[in-house]
Amino acid sequence: MKTITTINPATERNLHDYSIHTHAEALQIIEYLYLQQKDFSQTSYSERSGFLKNLAKELRTEIAPLAELITAEMGKPLAQSRAEIEKCVWVCDYYAENGAEVLKDIEIQTDASKSVVSFRPLGVTLGIMPWNFPFWQVFRFAVPSIMAGNTALLKHASNVCGCSLVIERLFEDAGFPKNVFRSIIYPASAMEDIIGHPAVKTVSITGSTSAGKNVASLAGKYLKKSVLELGGSDPYVVLKDADILSAVSSCAKGRLINGGQSCIAAKRFIVVKEVVKEFTELLIAEFSKYKTGSPMDEQFSVGPLAKKEFVDEIQQICDSSEKFGATCVYKEKLNYSEGYYFAPRIYTNVTCQMPLFREETFGPVGVIIEAIDNADAFRLANDSVFGLGGAVFTSDNMYGEHAAKYYIEAGSVFVNDFVRSDPRLPFGGINESGYGRELAPFGIREFTNIKTVYIK
Repeated sequence: MKTITTINPATERNLHDYSIHTHAEALQIIEYLYLQQKDFSQTSYSERSGFLKNLAKELRTEIAPLAELITAEMGKPLAQSRAEIEKCVWVCDYYAENGAEVLKDIEIQTDASKSVVSFRPLGVTLGIMPWNFPFWQVFRFAVPSIMAGNTALLKHASNVCGCSLVIERLFEDAGFPKNVFRSIIYPASAMEDIIGHPAVKTVSITGSTSAGKNVASLAGKYLKKSVLELGGSDPYVVLKDADILSAVSSCAKGRLINGGQSCIAAKRFIVVKEVVKEFTELLIAEFSKYKTGSPMDEQFSVGPLAKKEFVDEIQQICDSSEKFGATCVYKEKLNYSEGYYFAPRIYTNVTCQMPLFREETFGPVGVIIEAIDNADAFRLANDSVFGLGGAVFTSDNMYGEHAAKYYIEAGSVFVNDFVRSDPRLPFGGINESGYGRELAPFGIREFTNIKTVYIK
């Protein structure tokens, strides 16, 4: 029997061995989901809402052990793991309270006696999810999909198998019928038969751009609807009239939360020249407040990276950019003999030819790019293959709103704050950051057949 071993990134010690599902076992689970969906789709919105409220209650009851599991498997500080579980509670409550209203029929006046748009479930939704938010990313696709009447299959990242199986157990403990939500421990290289299975109707993936392209090509091959939330290189534009202290606080938090291992992390600080010196000095002071250490110790706010190869990858990006002239102006001093720790740092003199500008930096690295003026700042912000999130900092809220709408090309743009997802707002990207939307009314409708009913 083949197994996967999870490793604690803070200690480099083995956590647990998990059996990999065989091909036959995976297909059998899909069959169970397919058969259950036929019955589950007949349940009322009220019943599904009740299940989600129970699920929220289960999460609240187990918040401490669930947070410890997240931290042990992927290394984020314990306080951030607790916040992740609380956010999962929020999305359960949001769709329990709003799902029925969002999915109710919409009557449209035509020359028919009645014309209705109805939102009907499609079948089995496959979620291919990453390790960086091992609960939140799953709940973000599964909760709206299931509220819409689908069943859900999770293929999680291999380093968070414990989270994957616990989530399955939580759905059962909440009273959902068995086989409404299932997890498979399965190799990413063998997903074609899963995506191509006739019962799987939609695919939702959160991951790298390369992973998204692979999944999208398979979804296209088998004509499956897909929602892709992929990589990002979020620009944070700081204008000369910004409240610099407030901007620095938001930029540091947006960069360092989750150890910088987030698609929507603040990855490029684009600062107009009049304030770049002040911004740099204050950002160094702000970064120095974030201390790196054991994620189980509440005094530390930055933990290790999730895998050894991630340390090597970001170090290579930094080294390559330094050869092109990037200057490291801050680097936290670390002294750890074990664990996948990477010292938070800040770079200046970064230009658009450097990997720190071009590539997605998945780690605690602040990148400052100087802009000549506002127009140059927005040009630099959009000089990227990505388009997930962005931010603009200015004391003129009207101008900030205008810039957010028209000047920054991204799926989400925040004014005077750092970018984050919210169950009440649609979330997703453009360009190589993917397509489709999660969350809010838009996200739940992604997992439905938007059906026209016309009565003569």
